Amino acid sequence: MSFPTILYAILGGLLPALLWLWFWRHEDGRHPEPRRLIAIAFLAGVLAVPFAIPLEKFVLEEILGGQNVELAAKALPLAALLAVLLWAIIEELLKFIAAYLSVLTRPSVDEPIDPVIYMISAGLGFAAAENIMFLIEPILAGETTVSFMTGNLRFMGATLLHITASAIIGAALGFGFYKQKKIRRRIAGLGVILAITLHTVFNFLIIIETPVGIFASFLLVWLAVIALIVALEKVKRVHPA
Repeated sequence: MSFPTILYAILGGLLPALLWLWFWRHEDGRHPEPRRLIAIAFLAGVLAVPFAIPLEKFVLEEILGGQNVELAAKALPLAALLAVLLWAIIEELLKFIAAYLSVLTRPSVDEPIDPVIYMISAGLGFAAAENIMFLIEPILAGETTVSFMTGNLRFMGATLLHITASAIIGAALGFGFYKQKKIRRRIAGLGVILAITLHTVFNFLIIIETPVGIFASFLLVWLAVIALIVALEKVKRVHPA
């Protein structure tokens, strides 16, 4: 693997994630979070990917017998759905754990909107690492058009999915920010369930490989983004009782 190939894959994976990160960071315009902590959360998301890969491969072997998930969706739809659900659980929990261990317990997380920003940062780090992995193969094969299309689809779809799913968990943490620990845990648990549900439905619609499924998946994630923006405005107005 040549250095230019690695460089193109890294740039193609990082630039969309960094662009989204710039956009969402400005949602916290009044009291922006320290760049250092955002970078730590982003890096934690990147480092979560090596933990996700073997777990997802284990699911692929145990549930689908190593069969391609797109083919399994046609022959064994329930098994494919279960595999996609388990993958979503793995990824959403790992992103949450990455953000929690790296940033969320710090004293500087002192506003309800802060968990949203850091969860998005971790989600974008995870997405960036995934993007790089998806881009390396077509670039190595000299398929620049395929790599360009892959990069654009992941910019609009998969990357936005990771943003939205992670932000749902962050918003749940924001809504429970000033509440008792027991209530905070319940709200956070609900946020994780919603994120996993969104992630599962999006991925399953993608793997069935029909025009309707692909259209529905992108429509779903953009509707989720609109709902998220509305939720963020409400999180900003959360105050101690």
